[in-house]
Amino acid sequence: MSNTLGIQDMAGIIRDSIAVKQAVMTNTELLSRIGALSDACVTAYRQGRKLLLCGNGGSAADAQHIAAELSGRFYYDRPPLDAEALHVNTSYLTAVGNDYSYDEVYARMVRARGRAGDVLVAISTSGNSANVLRAAEAARELGMTVAAWTGEGGGQLARLADILIDIPSHNTPRIQEAHILIGHILCEDIERTLFPRY
Repeated sequence: MSNTLGIQDMAGIIRDSIAVKQAVMTNTELLSRIGALSDACVTAYRQGRKLLLCGNGGSAADAQHIAAELSGRFYYDRPPLDAEALHVNTSYLTAVGNDYSYDEVYARMVRARGRAGDVLVAISTSGNSANVLRAAEAARELGMTVAAWTGEGGGQLARLADILIDIPSHNTPRIQEAHILIGHILCEDIERTLFPRY
């Protein structure tokens, strides 16, 4: 007997993903907060500031993906934007994790690289990842704008967020699928605003 997903199972997963995105699409308050984050990023870039991102596992992959879209290009060729995912230096990550604590890996890098006026995108589907929470605390101490990307409610991260992007779901894969959609919206809006083609 096969344990693989059947066509109906796969269709159900796709329906669930669409339902979460429809819930985002019809939530005007959430869409306004996404717009506010884009505005904050544009303001930061116009002032010579940067965007830092952090998360764990799939959220780390999303952080790196968004940083690449901004520092490389999204739809068209234009000057690079300063954006970095905080986990990409594995020597740093393992040293700080070993010498201090894994909970400190992002906060320490925020203190090293962050400045007032920068933006931190802190990604945690639960909103309760200790290392992401500490990064947000460090960013607030420095006067950075903190944007939390979470699942529904925002967890503990909600209290540290200037801008909360909480996806209306408790299903981790569906939340992550919506996060990367939000990331692509953000990249497109920033690129169009800072480097208009028309």
